[in-house]
Amino acid sequence: MAEVHVIGQIMGASGFSESSLFCKWGIHTGAAWKLLSGVREGQTQVDTPQIGDMAYWSHPIDLHFATKGLQGWPRLHFQVWSQDSFGRCQLAGYGFCHVPSSPGTHQLACPTWRPLGSWREQLARAFVGGGPQLLHGDAIYSGADRYRLHTAAGGTVHLEISLLLRNFDRYGVEC
Repeated sequence: MAEVHVIGQIMGASGFSESSLFCKWGIHTGAAWKLLSGVREGQTQVDTPQIGDMAYWSHPIDLHFATKGLQGWPRLHFQVWSQDSFGRCQLAGYGFCHVPSSPGTHQLACPTWRPLGSWREQLARAFVGGGPQLLHGDAIYSGADRYRLHTAAGGTVHLEISLLLRNFDRYGVEC
């Protein structure tokens, strides 16, 4: 079977109005893909930027997949959260990006968004915290129901991903 190695890191995030950010991440693939090594999801530490608005995480990603076909190419999805001084967490943004399909090192910038909710939910979010969240996490990367949501732009998650492809030529895929 053809193999894909995804090696890199979630560098950090910028452009969020909140501080003390952390990120929950995961990877979604199609049915023809099998994870040989690595973990499908993880969470970074909390970083509170002292200078500028970039939160640095440098969280490693190391995944090794085997695949029977190209359908269902891997997608990374993110949930960026902020933590206040009382330890309460509130959603800062959702985002996803496709893993590049060409070998080499890639710098990716993944834009994020969050659901707005009603005006009461927006007012409560401003004064109490919390706010609307998605009921099903797969809505982040599958656009089926996402077009009906009222959203606000969040910041950007920055990644550095290196991709190694192996045995694709044996299965008729030119790189």
